[in-house]
Amino acid sequence: MCVFDSTAASLGDREARVAPRTGGVTGNGRLTGAVGVVLLALLAAEGVTILFIGQMLGAHFFIGLLLIPPVALKLGSTGYRFARYYTHDRPYVRKGPPPFVLRVLAPGVVLTTVAVFATGVALLFVGPPSSTLILAHKVSFIAWIGFMSLHVLGHLLELPRLASADWRRNGPREARLAGVGMRVSAISAALVLGLALGFLALSVGKPWF
Repeated sequence: MCVFDSTAASLGDREARVAPRTGGVTGNGRLTGAVGVVLLALLAAEGVTILFIGQMLGAHFFIGLLLIPPVALKLGSTGYRFARYYTHDRPYVRKGPPPFVLRVLAPGVVLTTVAVFATGVALLFVGPPSSTLILAHKVSFIAWIGFMSLHVLGHLLELPRLASADWRRNGPREARLAGVGMRVSAISAALVLGLALGFLALSVGKPWF
């Protein structure tokens, strides 16, 4: 019993140190929601380039590589929640896991996301004609659309609340959740890195244009 109590106290101390700095489980949810909204906007722009791929192939490559850091950030924030929950971190256990259907879909979302971006980057560097890679990119994209559509629908209602939570207050005396600067910095850094990769794509991908 004493060992259990000391372990629980140690965990409580660690939570008390981490949560005020990062916002804890709530901060993780806000980061995931905010970067999710950023991704939806960028993916909508990428969708436009697909409709006019002949005239917008450069923009397609640019936005595709721009997406990579925000996608990595989103995978990192959700992966962190996954790890914390399954290592029995108390705040994440209290929060609970995502709905069962979304947990079942998660491996498909991750694998198809990796496949879409990996084949896209490979196409960029290998150059035309690359018919086998083009087919792999198209097939992985079709599979990704299916998984991602269900994933987005599963989170659609909570996205506006999570994404705007750091910028609104319910009362004049309510303090912002800790870690807002870290969350904004993480998203900003991902976008800046993405822009750098996008311009790299325009340089490397000249044989395609």
